[in-house]
Amino acid sequence: MIEDLDSLSLKAFVETVKEKHGYDFSNYATSSLKRRILRILNTFNYNSLEELTKKVAADSNYFKEILAEITVNVTELFRDPSLWRELRDKIFPSIFTANQDIKIWHAGCSSGEEVYSICILLHEIGCLDRVKIVATDIDHVIIEKARSGKFLYKNMEDVGDKNYIRYEGKKKLSDYYTTNGIYVQMDKNLLRNVVFKEHNLVENESPGKFDMIFCRNVMIYFNQFLQNEVLNMFHRSLFSYGYLTIGSKESIIWCDVINKFITISREEKIYNKISE
Repeated sequence: MIEDLDSLSLKAFVETVKEKHGYDFSNYATSSLKRRILRILNTFNYNSLEELTKKVAADSNYFKEILAEITVNVTELFRDPSLWRELRDKIFPSIFTANQDIKIWHAGCSSGEEVYSICILLHEIGCLDRVKIVATDIDHVIIEKARSGKFLYKNMEDVGDKNYIRYEGKKKLSDYYTTNGIYVQMDKNLLRNVVFKEHNLVENESPGKFDMIFCRNVMIYFNQFLQNEVLNMFHRSLFSYGYLTIGSKESIIWCDVINKFITISREEKIYNKISE
């Protein structure tokens, strides 16, 4: 088992990925990137990072598989139920009072559970057809999984259902999916106003202008420089008085645009853009 990586081999891997495939991991948090690459090396029985680097350089299809391993994010339906109650009871009523229709960007949507959570929330408050959602992720494979809406029943039973009960939804979560063996199929009608796109937060500008940006537990994998760059882009991508929601362990207090936001909920990490 490989237990550590030297900085030169890690640098060579990052440079090779950028040169051959256009993905820049140079500003990812080093400890997180190391941890994920070590897991790949040990899972796939590589003898060294150099061996993986050569394989990635020579085979673009294989790199796409590795990309999914590097960028994998843990997610679940209605993760942090108190956040969803805050959005339902305070934030969305405020937004819809000021706007007939709104646009949401779900940046780093991973396998899509939180996209379905947003759609269920909007459906239950009768506003789903007043919203256009753009859901993006760096990994095209995970985007296809999100679009499919097919999840393990065990995850739904162990986590999703319990989160939804704590969220205090209007129905049962099972009203929104059908069970097929070890999987559940989410009701795809929930996605009728959702567009999934491949998007790289490191390299690309935003896909538009939005009333809300939802990006949770993505920036924790970036170093401070890259977090600042992404937060600046989010600021540019929000309409005036638009909302930004980030992960529970993330913060904007040190970034360049902190004075252009006010904190709506310190506990739930919800911010409101107040100036350009």
